[in-house]
Amino acid sequence: MNTVSDYFGSMVFDDRVMRSRLPAEVYASLRRTIDEGTELDIGVANAVAEAMKAWAVEKGATHFTHWFQPLTGITAEKHDSFISKAPDGSVIMEFSGKELIKGEPDASSFPSGGLRATFEARGYTAWDPTSYAFIKGKTLCIPTAFCSYGGHALDKKTPLLRSMEALSRQAIRILRLFGNTSARRVVSSVGPEQEYFLISKEMYDARPDLRFTGRTLFGAKPPKGQELDDHYFGVIKPGVAAFMEDLNEELWKLGILAKTEHNEVAPAQHELAPIYTTTNIATDHNQLTMEIMQKIAAKHGLVCLLHEKPFAGVNGSGKHNNWSIATDSGQNLLSPGDTPYENAQFLLFLCSVIRAVDDYQDLLRISVATASNDHRLGANEAPPAVISIFLGDELTAVLNAIETDTPYTGAEKTQLRLGADVLPKLRRDTTDRNRTSPFAFTGNKFEFRMLGSSNSIACANIMLNSAVADSLRAFADELEKADDFESALHALIKKTVADHKRIIFNGNGYDDAWIAEATEKRGLSNYRTTADCMPHLLDAKNVGMLTSLGVFSEDELRSRRDIMLENYCKTVVIEANTMISMVRKRIAPAISRFAADLAGQAAVKKTFDPDLRCGYEADTVKTLSGLTDLIEDRTRALEKSLIGLHAAEDIVEEAALIRDTVLPGMGELRIPCDEAELLTAKSYWPFPTYGDLLFSAK
Repeated sequence: MNTVSDYFGSMVFDDRVMRSRLPAEVYASLRRTIDEGTELDIGVANAVAEAMKAWAVEKGATHFTHWFQPLTGITAEKHDSFISKAPDGSVIMEFSGKELIKGEPDASSFPSGGLRATFEARGYTAWDPTSYAFIKGKTLCIPTAFCSYGGHALDKKTPLLRSMEALSRQAIRILRLFGNTSARRVVSSVGPEQEYFLISKEMYDARPDLRFTGRTLFGAKPPKGQELDDHYFGVIKPGVAAFMEDLNEELWKLGILAKTEHNEVAPAQHELAPIYTTTNIATDHNQLTMEIMQKIAAKHGLVCLLHEKPFAGVNGSGKHNNWSIATDSGQNLLSPGDTPYENAQFLLFLCSVIRAVDDYQDLLRISVATASNDHRLGANEAPPAVISIFLGDELTAVLNAIETDTPYTGAEKTQLRLGADVLPKLRRDTTDRNRTSPFAFTGNKFEFRMLGSSNSIACANIMLNSAVADSLRAFADELEKADDFESALHALIKKTVADHKRIIFNGNGYDDAWIAEATEKRGLSNYRTTADCMPHLLDAKNVGMLTSLGVFSEDELRSRRDIMLENYCKTVVIEANTMISMVRKRIAPAISRFAADLAGQAAVKKTFDPDLRCGYEADTVKTLSGLTDLIEDRTRALEKSLIGLHAAEDIVEEAALIRDTVLPGMGELRIPCDEAELLTAKSYWPFPTYGDLLFSAK
């Protein structure tokens, strides 16, 4: 039986394959393109295309596709076969450098936010040589960027690559000031932890809300949920373990570094974490991971739910974005070393992140904003909508000492005393972990915990890379003109700490007192919904920063604001219409039928004894009758709020109406329906309950 090392990356046209199959001069030229960004020669492209095709055909591939990430939130692909007609009527397998480098999908049917009219259909995909091609099924998938005929980015990869280049460019300027002349580039790396739910396919199919919206719009709290914390890190059920085993194998074949798997806090919830890799590749891999998780689940009679809040009252699912930056030689620029107080380079890069997060809180919030993630933020291990940074006691003390020009005595390195001689002595970390912090330092990286489980990680990392690049640019501008570098460096770090320390918070992010302090005393933003934060994408400071770094054009930013708000509106409207349909066609009739049958049973009993009160039947019928009237009233109110959306003059106003009228109306309608579920006999209730769903995976 083959070991993992035998088949890992077997379906990837990676560096090992290229080195073995390409002529030495072609391989060297391609590596220069990948490593240094040099222009790709068409002769090199032709040689790569021929080798790539031969390799793919040997693996059983019959088609190729330019695999790209449009603004739909998922990936897209159009398959073309390798076959070409031969003069004798047979076919030959061909694939040219031109086909490798450039594709032409229809751009009019993808979201463009007004960048393209429907009749303006031409768009282009361009090969991204920094992300390896791979085989999925019988198709060679070539990671590509996607742009319009006019050159506007219509995808998430293009601005991500731009942000990585901007970050590298400014970080190199800083490194040169510290005497580092060997580093050629600085790369941001990410390890995105992926949370998800697994439920029975049969029960999923019986819930219209799950099928249409990805989340349950109704559902009473079950007798047991996550109260006992017994699911977290618990023994993995056999069916789930079989799913994870197959998932790992498929991911490893694609070179995806799946590392850790475990049960999460909520019943039916699980997590997968990969090893770090460059942000661009990590983004591609995470999109693939979500797709493959759903395919593997189907093979096991399960459904993988990636919605941020599929079940009310239990943990939602996030995607923890562990972000760091390092030189091309592997030096982690966010590693404090043993004496962070004396590590000036680390402190400057740390300050660049602190300044970036403080100055661009709104952009980080915008980068994770979706209708689904709005339901998750604020509880159950999801951070609040208020952005803050957790540094831990040691780094906070270091920065305080710098700001106040007082000596720093250093943190004591202690060992944990576990009370049994047989147990090993453990060195205690100098900082704890803070599960309530949106942005926490965790040793040599930052963990951005606000991303939703279905989000592409591209959006958050575009904003994070760009914001840090802006800080580094400002620092380099100041330090490059300094007469005394050491003095200027100390003054800059001290001033940055003083100006931006309001963003540092090491306490409980769920505490109401913190939210009040953050907004009222510290002046931090608190954009609770997508409708609140998304319009701020076009604030002058944000447009100025992102356009000056070359990450977005102003037109591209405007298009993204409109696309995200339109998606928000459409998502909620679909949910509201699903609720109305479920109430009208299934829930209200079920309640009425049960109440009528109860009333009939009471009438039968009274024929035998007119003095019987029939308390259960009478009280239940009375309560259910009141609830059905309330359900009808609130259903009509929700329908009216949907009609009211037609009065909106633009997408910003429509999103505000959604926030202020439709979503509250949905919440009001759910309450009596969930109360009725608790009173209605199970045989009458038309849908699997939370108790059924959360414990359906075996």
